Amino acid sequence: MKFNIIFFISSILLLNCNGQTSKNMSHKFTNQLVNETSPYLLQHAHNPVNWMPWNDKTLEHAKNKNKLILISIGYASCHWCHVMEHESFEDTLVAQTMNTNFVNIKVDREERPDIDQVYMNAVQLMTGRGGWPLNVVALPDGRPVWGGTYFKKDQWINVLEQLANLHEKDPDKLLDYASKLEQGIKSMDMVVLNKEEPVFKIGFIDNVVSEWSKSFDHKKGGSKRAPKFMMPNNYQFLLRHAYQNDDTELQEFVNLTLTKMALGGIYDQLGGGFSRYSVDNKWHVPHFEKMLYDNAQLVSLYSDAYLITKNELYKQVVYETLGFIEKELTSAEGVFYSSLDADSLNKNNELVEGAFYVWQKEELKNLLKDDYEVFSNYYNINNYGYWEHDNYVLIRNQEDEEFVRNHKLNIEKFKAKKKEWKQILLQEREKRSKPRLDDKTLTSWNSLMIKGYLDAYRVFQDRSFLNIAMKNANFILTKQINSDGSLFRNYKEGTSSINAYLIDYATTIEAFISLYQATSDEKWLYSARNLSNYSFDNYYDESSNMFFFTSIKDPKLVTRNIDFRDNVIPSSNSIMAKNLFKLSHYFENTNYLKTATSMLNNVKPEMATYGSGFSNWLDLMLNYSNPYFEVAIVGKDAMQKTNELNQYYLPNILVANSQTRGELPLIKGRFIEDKTFIYVCVNNSCQLPAESIVKALKLIAE
Repeated sequence: MKFNIIFFISSILLLNCNGQTSKNMSHKFTNQLVNETSPYLLQHAHNPVNWMPWNDKTLEHAKNKNKLILISIGYASCHWCHVMEHESFEDTLVAQTMNTNFVNIKVDREERPDIDQVYMNAVQLMTGRGGWPLNVVALPDGRPVWGGTYFKKDQWINVLEQLANLHEKDPDKLLDYASKLEQGIKSMDMVVLNKEEPVFKIGFIDNVVSEWSKSFDHKKGGSKRAPKFMMPNNYQFLLRHAYQNDDTELQEFVNLTLTKMALGGIYDQLGGGFSRYSVDNKWHVPHFEKMLYDNAQLVSLYSDAYLITKNELYKQVVYETLGFIEKELTSAEGVFYSSLDADSLNKNNELVEGAFYVWQKEELKNLLKDDYEVFSNYYNINNYGYWEHDNYVLIRNQEDEEFVRNHKLNIEKFKAKKKEWKQILLQEREKRSKPRLDDKTLTSWNSLMIKGYLDAYRVFQDRSFLNIAMKNANFILTKQINSDGSLFRNYKEGTSSINAYLIDYATTIEAFISLYQATSDEKWLYSARNLSNYSFDNYYDESSNMFFFTSIKDPKLVTRNIDFRDNVIPSSNSIMAKNLFKLSHYFENTNYLKTATSMLNNVKPEMATYGSGFSNWLDLMLNYSNPYFEVAIVGKDAMQKTNELNQYYLPNILVANSQTRGELPLIKGRFIEDKTFIYVCVNNSCQLPAESIVKALKLIAE
């Protein structure tokens, strides 16, 4: 299939290399994005291209005019999206070609991941790769016939003219091709029910990790390649697997990776927070956009890693990253914004990637004066830290203890000096033009951030973390959940307009379960159950026991996908399966457990050869292959003892807690006035209750 597609596309590009647009009439400027709320769409609202938003009216217009649809997909902080906009979409000659021959649709992939996935699959089938900006030409009915990513201006015009001519002169060829490609797209994310008996053994997981480990970089951490993506869920699983199975070599690799990321330029050494990925193999030069979802998951990861290692660097990363979130990505309503752009204005008023974050040597000498020499050694203002155009990206290659030992410095004085440096440079940096803010709110990303705050609260017991999580969760509960139980995907300036996707339900359920565990307030657990039941009613596929990404109430696209491969964010189905596993224990719901087990069994065959793409599923499999404990803490001191228990890394337990009489199966009948008991259960069998956490830990260990 792929060979035929590539051959066909190549033949199109060989046709009519000097072809002209089929019609040369002028079009009145009718860009319709000015009324949208997405910052990405608004960035294009004044292009000379007649952009339209994706909606039924636009699609009907394309059918009525029998015009090809040009679908351009990106996001607000995407550097190469900005480059193509400047080179092509702001150009009047390019706009004339596009407006004459196409119905042009702009899509924010973060608001509409369903559309993005359909056309990303198409482009990957056609070209073998994908990325953003994602540009696709489709028939008037939405079926794709051509696609790619970034194009230079002349190449872009040439391709569009050829496609327009082909549509006018030989439309049957495009129709035939669209039908073949449609079948390929529909086959990509299909899941077939696995009817074999579910068997989940630790040996299977060991084999997956062994094969996966061949790609580990044991010198710089992460994978042996560039660019390097952080993939937080990969390391959450590997951290747990190494700990539960006493794999010291794997533990060392995970800690090497976390340390190198924290010391690297991918981490903002002054203001906290991580960029999306590094373009090199030493975590140095980032692709400078900062995404909420990355930082949310990394807070969870570094919090758990601190529990095991007590490494102060990890604690510093958590606090600084949450400081960045609170300062830059949190509204007065307590909602979290989506991202900061990679680009910002430099001294010449040019939009340049990383301009806000980089430093030049003379600038640093003037600011730091006598401290420059020590500073330059610490942050590598040398060949190791050099980027390009006389710019340096701050990067460390030693932790503080090693640095002060090598430079014969006093650790306390050095820490005070480092704090002073940061204040000086942050004050100077604030004078620069800031990266643009994508101030839309996405429910799934906010839920990931809620969980990040809750994981930090669980580990560090900082009440402010819980308060921030509670404020955001109450916003979702009151503003994003409708009377019929459905969720909204987005929110901006008082408006929510997009029906939520499975990922929004899955992450919100996960966050609400964590919030129950942190507060013992059962409303969060019942809300999680209600959202799960709504998901069964509107997203569940009975033929596969998986969940579709879109609701039965959503308008139909070329195909209805099942999202099951983990990526930078775990797949919606893997999160959902873990939720159902937990809720099955809380509510003694055998259907939840049966569904979660079947979902895991469905993806097991593909997991064997691609651990990185199934790390959240592998984490769930550990619940089956290792003992999994229900820990019920009931009584007047339940929260105190829960917080005490949380000072230990225990990924294989499910905590239920109540300070009063409760009706949850794990709590019911276990409350005794003026007493607090801890019940440790596994496989429906409970030990005698303990009154101390030390005793409970012994029961778990035994």
